[in-house]
Amino acid sequence: MKHAYDVRVAWTGRTTDYRSYSRNHTVSTDGRPELRGSSDPTFRGDRDRWNPEQLLLAALAQCHMLAYLHVCVTEGVVVTGYVDEATGSMTSDRDGSGRFTEALLRPRVTVADASMVEAAERAHRRANELCFIANSVSFPVRHEPTTTVD
Repeated sequence: MKHAYDVRVAWTGRTTDYRSYSRNHTVSTDGRPELRGSSDPTFRGDRDRWNPEQLLLAALAQCHMLAYLHVCVTEGVVVTGYVDEATGSMTSDRDGSGRFTEALLRPRVTVADASMVEAAERAHRRANELCFIANSVSFPVRHEPTTTVD
């Protein structure tokens, strides 16, 4: 089955000088709140706006969480809390190109009962196999989950 997605990225300004042009832009799609984007502050962006690197990491963390919750509900694991403080590493080359070298997801999961802990921990492997975004990137996505009981 194929799925299609669309977004609009819009920038206005004037590129007269490398140091002075704005990297600020908007990301939108029909019926959703607009995202205010920019480049990373290292690349002359606005630190108060989302940058593409953060959005990629957020997509990985969101996708894992959603796949994980799916696996848990099908396995009878009652999840009552989920927080992920994900990090990503990127390297840039002298020619201006770059790439992510890895992402580390650190989900802290809370389950309803101690009898669910083992299944909750196993569910991360299956969630990683199911995650569309993790399956689409060319760098490792590692996981360091912890599970506690409510």
